[in-house]
Amino acid sequence: MSKKLCVPQVRMLPVALAVTLTLTIKPAQAGDAPVEIKLPATSVTASPTETSPDEPASVLNGRELLLHQQSTLGETLNGTPGVHSSYFGPNASRPIIRGLDGDHVRLMQNGAGLMDASSLSPDHAVPIDPLTIEQIDVVRGPAALKYGGNAIGGVVNTLDNRIPRDPVDGISGRAETRIGGADNQHGTSALLEAGNNQLAIHADAYVRDTDDLDIPGYARSSRLRRADPQPDEARGTLQNSASQSKGGALGASYTGEHGYAGISFSAFTSDYGTVAEPDVHIEMNSHRWDLAGEARDLGTAITRVQARLTRTDYEHQEIENGVVGTTFENHGWEGSLEASHGALGPLTGTVGVQFHHSNFSADGEEALIPKTQTDMQAAWIYEEWPITTSSHTLKLIFGSRIEYAEVSSAGGGLGGHFGARDNQDFTPVSFSGGAQFNLNPSWTLAGNLSHSERAPAYYELYANGPHAATAQYEIGDPGLAVEKSTGVDLKLGWKQGKHSFSITGFYTRFDNYITLFSTGNTRGEDGELNPADANNDGVADGSGLTIMQEAVTRAVPAVFRGLELAGKFRVAETAGALDLRLKGDYVRATNLDSGDPLPRISPLRLGVGLDYALYRFDASLDITRTFAQNRVAANELPTAGYTMLDASLSYHLPTKLHLDIFAKATNLLNADAREHTSVLKDIAPLGGRSILIGLRGEF
Repeated sequence: MSKKLCVPQVRMLPVALAVTLTLTIKPAQAGDAPVEIKLPATSVTASPTETSPDEPASVLNGRELLLHQQSTLGETLNGTPGVHSSYFGPNASRPIIRGLDGDHVRLMQNGAGLMDASSLSPDHAVPIDPLTIEQIDVVRGPAALKYGGNAIGGVVNTLDNRIPRDPVDGISGRAETRIGGADNQHGTSALLEAGNNQLAIHADAYVRDTDDLDIPGYARSSRLRRADPQPDEARGTLQNSASQSKGGALGASYTGEHGYAGISFSAFTSDYGTVAEPDVHIEMNSHRWDLAGEARDLGTAITRVQARLTRTDYEHQEIENGVVGTTFENHGWEGSLEASHGALGPLTGTVGVQFHHSNFSADGEEALIPKTQTDMQAAWIYEEWPITTSSHTLKLIFGSRIEYAEVSSAGGGLGGHFGARDNQDFTPVSFSGGAQFNLNPSWTLAGNLSHSERAPAYYELYANGPHAATAQYEIGDPGLAVEKSTGVDLKLGWKQGKHSFSITGFYTRFDNYITLFSTGNTRGEDGELNPADANNDGVADGSGLTIMQEAVTRAVPAVFRGLELAGKFRVAETAGALDLRLKGDYVRATNLDSGDPLPRISPLRLGVGLDYALYRFDASLDITRTFAQNRVAANELPTAGYTMLDASLSYHLPTKLHLDIFAKATNLLNADAREHTSVLKDIAPLGGRSILIGLRGEF
């Protein structure tokens, strides 16, 4: 039987279902055009100048976001070419871009960074629920420089309009309810916006409850069962994977023809089980204040000025058998000011400054990091130079960023194992240049060359302790230098009518790639190296202390290279519109010191799909093959390949309100699917065959 977490039950009225009782139904006419599920239009954030639609960005919104939405940000984006998930069960995952994760990928909300603990550990959830998101942008290339050195892999920016940026006239709203899926989720969200063309108010709220995840077979992999047989092997359900989360926001802004100024407050609360530890669940809370404003159409010299300021108070507690074991907290501020300038000769662009201040602490049994403080100040510039001839258009893009980062440790810890107080400062300098060339009306060639530098994160410098979630004793290195990389990517794109195709190749070389490496040694919970009195099974020593694999943070020269492809082709239009979709990605990452592969690199993935639209119906079918990963790092095990078959169906109801009913079926082949990018691949498979249904209404 699935287990529910023992926290107070909070449920919202499924508003979208209720309103259908009073609607007037109008029959669909034969000539009706296909109707798509859409969200309010939101600008793409790839280009700081907001004039560059060809920036290397992936955008997820509208019907695509609705049907791809999962309970975590990582799983929602998983499947986008080049994007995978760190998957720590159904409740915690971060996006992995081109093989890079953690602090190599910058997660943002409305252009400001998240201050959480998700990059520290894969069992720490990202404090964003996709139920409240209107759009997700994945940004790469020169435009990513404005977001910082930890955008080497890319930037994931979620948008939710909690501070309205444009005038609102009247009242509008949206409600959605969904039920089902492999985790038997019950999710409901509601949004309301009102205004008088000057004052705009936004309010949203959501709740999502899930049971333990249904899985196709055994939770533990066959090789783990052979190596360590257990009499009561868990099967059919991923134990301790249930969750309950809720949250909401209230925002208001003064809007006008030439800008806006506003404020919002948002809260996120989640209580979820950690799959790696059957008796542990995490209670997470994040409170966030945002101030934002923009002035547009200021003149020919300075055309636009935008400012943001964010305050975040984040806390989560890891609770075992009702007792709080460890408390993690992160409190801080982040702000930015940017200005776009008019034409300076052939150039248009944006300059900006940014600051970040945060205090992180971990207290309790798994306090593997001392109290730390991180301060960062940065300045950046981004410029575009369009060159147009009678038959071709060439656009040159370049940007640069300089930071000053200071990371300090309070030291101390049990027995002084965190050492003395320490302070490190870094000055990363990054720059990037790119070009976009229209070969003809159908073909486009784009390329980027970049040099990126990143200051090491606090946990990479100062970690020293047991980490039960990864079953490792993790050790940082306070002597780490600025991480440096140089990369190039080249994209060839084709678009003609309703057909499009693109292929992208990339190559990134790191002078000193920073990540955790398993050493093959063991340590006791007390830090003793290779305890002599450990049991033969390596679980505990004579004192009863748990034995863990030792993992140390190292900087090694490394190369990441790979390919991404995406295509969409209209194959029929006589009885509805039928489109064929293709996608694929591949990453190969190598430690140049040893010649060995780097750990947890995603394997080759290829997919094909069909989209069909007829009048008010939309349907899709997707087959994705994830190949086996046998190219593994030292002390890492390979992962078998699997095939996922998914389908979805939606219908736009012919009513006075905009109502859409949708259903999606996942893993129809009931495959035993395990993500190689997950540290839990041997104990936490993906969900089994399932169907989710939902209803969405807008007015």
